[in-house]
Amino acid sequence: MAPITVLSKRKRAETRLSRDSEIFTTIIRAIQDKKGENIVSLDLGNIPEAVADFFIICEANSSTQVRAIADYVEEEMSKIGEEPYKHEGFTAQQWILVDYVNVVVHIFQPETRKFYSLEEMWSDADRMEHAG
Repeated sequence: MAPITVLSKRKRAETRLSRDSEIFTTIIRAIQDKKGENIVSLDLGNIPEAVADFFIICEANSSTQVRAIADYVEEEMSKIGEEPYKHEGFTAQQWILVDYVNVVVHIFQPETRKFYSLEEMWSDADRMEHAG
């Protein structure tokens, strides 16, 4: 269960996104529509080692909901012409990662989120909470 490995194999995009971008707002809205909880975005733009502009992290209370959120994010992003560069975790459904290069979406079950503590790992990032 290590979806983060996909991130080590690609370079950061050259065009920087903002929280007002269509990609960012579409992802947040899709998570909210499927009742994702504890939604947080981390702005990684000022961290040289970061491979994306943003991580969007949320949680769901079951593997079914984790999968539903991931599927809906991909569906809504497809409507605006964005397909994921890569996704991982659809088998175990404890942590699904959907990589849109500038934005990487992490959908966790609560215990898995606590274990990996991405917010702590990237504590230098600007953190923003979003209504769930």
